Amino acid sequence: MSANNAFHIAVLAGDGIGPEVMAPALEVLRKVGDRSGLSFRFTEAPAGANNYLATGKSMPDSTIKLCEGADAILLGACGLPSVRYPDNTEIAPQIELRFIFDLYAGVRPARLIPGVPSPIVGADQRGIDLVVIRESTEGLFASMGKGVVTHEDARETMVITRKTSERLFDFSFRLAERRKARGKQGTLACVDKANVFKAFAFFRGIFDEIAKKHPDVKTDRLYVDACAAMLVKRPWDFDVMVMENMFGDIVSDITASLIGGLGMAPSADIGDTYAVFQPCHGTAPDIMGQGKANPTGMILSAAMMLDWLADKHGIESATEAGEQIERAVDQVYAGGLTPMEFGGSNGTADITRAVLAAL
Repeated sequence: MSANNAFHIAVLAGDGIGPEVMAPALEVLRKVGDRSGLSFRFTEAPAGANNYLATGKSMPDSTIKLCEGADAILLGACGLPSVRYPDNTEIAPQIELRFIFDLYAGVRPARLIPGVPSPIVGADQRGIDLVVIRESTEGLFASMGKGVVTHEDARETMVITRKTSERLFDFSFRLAERRKARGKQGTLACVDKANVFKAFAFFRGIFDEIAKKHPDVKTDRLYVDACAAMLVKRPWDFDVMVMENMFGDIVSDITASLIGGLGMAPSADIGDTYAVFQPCHGTAPDIMGQGKANPTGMILSAAMMLDWLADKHGIESATEAGEQIERAVDQVYAGGLTPMEFGGSNGTADITRAVLAAL
């Protein structure tokens, strides 16, 4: 584990373009670490569909043991469309890690970077800077691998518990408070379907209880369908949103699309002790090995890792290092960098060189 400013990072590069975007992120961390007096030891380990093909397991026990002893976990994209478990579900170590390490808070920021196109009219002037917090261990995903299928019907069970909901809301209010201290809105919306399902009414009731402990945070309650409609009209009205697992899975893809797509979107899955940081995008086997992959989401996920390490260990230089990475990314996109998914010619190597130069 960490000693002063030295961190041991478990690196699970994954499948498809996972290794291609992981390498730039590690380069960026090494460079910003040298500038900030931080030291990183990266230990790589297998995880994903290719490991399943070779061994019959998505992750060996040695990978899980490595993650247990590391200060943080960096995860590339995992899974391949053509590789499935016998029940036809995807190989998804990213989901398995959430259950193994009780990573209940899925943090999905969506910030529109200067120079990046958004489909929302006015977003370039108004800006988008919000965070979806997705509960990551319960909800409908609690049924993963446990659903019952007969000839006549199929059933999955949604689970929402008080223990996890209280921790999730405590985390969400603390994040809103931190954002407010940094000059952002610092508001928090609970997104649910409490008008239809008892489980969501229970969820909202716990939110209301926790809200009483944080009177300085302005709160709102929204039904998920109304929230989705509002997001694609006025995303700048939102700051922090917290919601059940499946809703968060869907809404976080919507918010990523508002800021240029999944290639631009970082994420983290955070628990009381452990945390995993990975880009929101998939393995994109159709562009694997062609140098087209956009490493921005992975690089910004590494910046999120630094902010989490700073908060966990009280190391201000790690906070500054994460901010340096964000500023470097902003600088290169504002300067005209255009990844291939935006119709430009800048591939993995171009984006990496530009960010390293900006640092």
